[in-house]
Amino acid sequence: MNMDYSLYLVTDESVPTDQLLRVVGEAVEGGVTLVQLREKRSEGKIFYDKALKLKQFLKENYAHIPLIINDRVDIALAVEADGVHIGQKDIPVTAVRKIVPESMIVGVSVSNVTEAKEAAKNGADYLGVGAVYPTTTKDNAEHLPEGMLEEIAKSVTIPVVAIGGLKVDNLEKVRCENVHGIAVVSGIMHAKNPKEAAGAYRKSWGA
Repeated sequence: MNMDYSLYLVTDESVPTDQLLRVVGEAVEGGVTLVQLREKRSEGKIFYDKALKLKQFLKENYAHIPLIINDRVDIALAVEADGVHIGQKDIPVTAVRKIVPESMIVGVSVSNVTEAKEAAKNGADYLGVGAVYPTTTKDNAEHLPEGMLEEIAKSVTIPVVAIGGLKVDNLEKVRCENVHGIAVVSGIMHAKNPKEAAGAYRKSWGA
């Protein structure tokens, strides 16, 4: 599958499943190019059920949109997701690569050059870099020092996706070489009109 990281939607687990599918659908219609299901507090079965329904929904309606599962390699495998995204406290990329098929993409969250180079060397397909700005979406997320995103992006050759507090009107800081896209949570998931919100992000990012 051809990966387009331009507008990377990360879901919010507070959104009920039926509403989640609607919001994701509208967001894709507005320009979202990739979806990550993120469930930090959900029990395994709830996470699995959501992942299965979302995978089926995308397959039936938006087959070109990849589904990435956050943290849970087992769930990514169980629902045959297109990829998995792991953090610094999860099992290492080298271990994930032993478990998942070659076709599955692996993303890694990083916040400095050392982590970025390590992830790239060990087989990550892309990096999620942040938080660019202060954010309340992720607990204890520290925002990057000035210039760190650009420094990280220059240190690797794999795609970089910026995340954290990104708004339609504050994307200037993330416009640097090798930043292939922006990841958004609340700006789309909690928008009154997810399609319009996604469209606004897409327009601003592409401007």
